[in-house]
Amino acid sequence: MEKPEYVYHGSARELEGDKLIPNKATDLGDKPHNLLEGVYASDVKEQAIAMGILSCKGVGSSSCGVHRKYNPKVEAIIYEGWPEQDYFYLYTLSSETFESKPRGSHQYVSLVSVKPKKIERLLVKNYIHLVRKATDTEKDKWTEKFAHKLRK
Repeated sequence: MEKPEYVYHGSARELEGDKLIPNKATDLGDKPHNLLEGVYASDVKEQAIAMGILSCKGVGSSSCGVHRKYNPKVEAIIYEGWPEQDYFYLYTLSSETFESKPRGSHQYVSLVSVKPKKIERLLVKNYIHLVRKATDTEKDKWTEKFAHKLRK
């Protein structure tokens, strides 16, 4: 898969300073690419938008993935809570310092700070259709899968 010219990063917070700073991923997965300290981004703009919403105040646990290789469909699920912010931010970034993690996925990581090419302040209500509340069955499966992490 060819590297795109731009990747996208969604965040509940406005950028402090002029660069996004590498951080450790905050999800519960122990996959090696989630343990890197980096700036995480996606080549699927809707996934980055959904991640921006999922990082909003009020959202507890959530998940976000992209399905289908040739017509990516974002699946963003909130297991606990709901967004309590009116706005979030979408950062458009040059892919120059980014590598796909794992190879062939829509997730990219840069191990160095990145200055956005474009910053957009977006209304949550205009993009809330990209996320949904988990069903009771999904909540039960999520709790069972991550119960050992939640007890720590």
